[in-house]
Amino acid sequence: MVAKTLLLRQWTSCLDEEDWFPPLEKVLEDITLEQAIWKPAEGATNSIWEIVCHLLFYKKRFLARILGDKANEPQAENNDATFQLPTVTWQNWEETKQEYLYFHRELEKILAKPEYEALYREIPEDQSLVIELKSLVMHDAYHIGQIVFLSKMQGVWPEKRSF
Repeated sequence: MVAKTLLLRQWTSCLDEEDWFPPLEKVLEDITLEQAIWKPAEGATNSIWEIVCHLLFYKKRFLARILGDKANEPQAENNDATFQLPTVTWQNWEETKQEYLYFHRELEKILAKPEYEALYREIPEDQSLVIELKSLVMHDAYHIGQIVFLSKMQGVWPEKRSF
């Protein structure tokens, strides 16, 4: 139960409670479409929106695994395919952000249930869901750092944060 409490706390800090890094909901709050698709001229860097699509893919996959819903588990040819954008419009950018917030919060609701002990059941990769949750938290933190860095590169990161 201690591991679950710790992981849920970390899960929350990835979305809406600042801890050692800013929460993604606040980071994305004022990102425009132009900023979301921007990439530096040099290097193989994904855009903010591509990173959010990648994070969303893994949230959807994790939810399907928790629910044992193999039929709705998203599939990708490879990891690079998880960064693909829908048609680039402001509405699609907003929908991607809202979908990400929805899946993150739905997972949190399920995981927070006191009776939810299925976190320790094995999944296809021969690891427990609790181990996958730990990996997802670290994965989110890593990519939130990338998004913050891309914001700073564009000069849109606030000098003084309110979060």
